[in-house]
Amino acid sequence: MAEDLVLLECDGPVATLTLNRPDKLNAMDEHLMACLRERLEALSEDDAVRVVIVTGAGRAFMAGADLKAMAGMSPAEAVEFSRSGSAVLRMIEEMDKVFIAAVNGFAFGGGCELMCACDLRVAADDARIGQPEVTVGIHPGFGGTQRLPRLIGPGKAREMILTGEPVAAAEAFGIGLVNRVVPAERLMEEARALAMTLVSRGPTAVRLAKRVMAHGLDVPLEEGLEFESTHFGESFRSGEAKEGMEAFLQKRKPQWS
Repeated sequence: MAEDLVLLECDGPVATLTLNRPDKLNAMDEHLMACLRERLEALSEDDAVRVVIVTGAGRAFMAGADLKAMAGMSPAEAVEFSRSGSAVLRMIEEMDKVFIAAVNGFAFGGGCELMCACDLRVAADDARIGQPEVTVGIHPGFGGTQRLPRLIGPGKAREMILTGEPVAAAEAFGIGLVNRVVPAERLMEEARALAMTLVSRGPTAVRLAKRVMAHGLDVPLEEGLEFESTHFGESFRSGEAKEGMEAFLQKRKPQWS
C-alpha cells in the first residue's frame, strides 16, 4: 500500500516523502492517510535520517481531503477522520527530525495543514495555498484552525479560514506562511540545499532546538525559559558543543559523531 501512495526515498541523512496520488491531486483519503502514517513510523525508527522533505507528485502538493470519500461520512465518522488526520500530522511535529515541505502547485485544505505541521516550508513561485473548507460547508479538520493562527497570527488566519480564499506564493511569504519562494523548476533542488544546510549543523542541537521551540509555544514564557535552560546542557553532555566550538576556533568544519 505505502509503496504506491506515499513514496519514500532515503539518501544518507535526507529522506523524501512524495505523496503519490497525482490523478486525484494527492487528495487525502483513509488509504493515503494510512500510508503516510506507515512511512512516518518507519522514519521514526531510522536514526540515520535527520531531515525529511515532503512533496507531492504531479501538479499539486495536496489539494485537500478527498471530498468524494468524505461526502458519505456520518458525523461520528467525520470526527474519527479528523482525529486520525490530526494524529498523523502530530507525528511530524513530535518527531526528532526536521521536516521541510516542498510545496508544489496547490496546497489546499489538508495540504495547507500538512505543510503547517512541517518545520520549514519552501514554495514554488506558482504555488497557491489555502483553507477553502468553508466553501463546501465544513471547517478545517486536520489542525488548520489551531496551527495557522499560531503560524501567521490570528488576523490573517481568520481571513483565510473564514473566507476560504487562497493566497499566492508571494503573499504566503509576506505573511510568514512559507520561509522561501523559489522558481518552480528549482523547488526540489532548493529544498535539498536547505536540507543539506540543516544536516551540516549539530545533530543534537537541531533536535533539541525543535523540541524546545515546540514546547515553548504552549506554555508561559518563564516555563519556556526554564525548559530551554534544562535542555541547554544536553549538547555539552553529548560532546557536540565541545567539538563545535573547537572547530570554530580552529577554523575547520566540525566533525559530528
